Amino acid sequence: MGDFSDKVFEQVRRIPRGKVSTYGQIARLIGSPRSARYVGWALRGNSEPVKVPCHRVVFKDGRLAEGYAFGGEETQRALLEDEGVTFVDECHVDMAACLWDPERDAQGRPTDIDWEREMAEDE
Repeated sequence: MGDFSDKVFEQVRRIPRGKVSTYGQIARLIGSPRSARYVGWALRGNSEPVKVPCHRVVFKDGRLAEGYAFGGEETQRALLEDEGVTFVDECHVDMAACLWDPERDAQGRPTDIDWEREMAEDE
């Protein structure tokens, strides 16, 4: 699953702070629209959760991942709240306000990758 996982990680790195994506959205972005479950498996094997912010990936209805591999649903929610993501109830992200629009990012909105690049250049 190496190439697939690499593609998933590349897209997940693009999700900016304060936004979320869905497993299906990531699958479509990598050209495998019917592979949402495999996106989840790839993220479960993420060895660099700081660099690949898999906590920003949720179900299409905004529900958090009960089996979030890095501390459970409560940890995922806390990480998202720290980034400014809003919720409509205990376990559903406000998708109308927080769903990532990759086309908008492509038109100049900075992503975490851009921020990391700027930080590296300042050093």
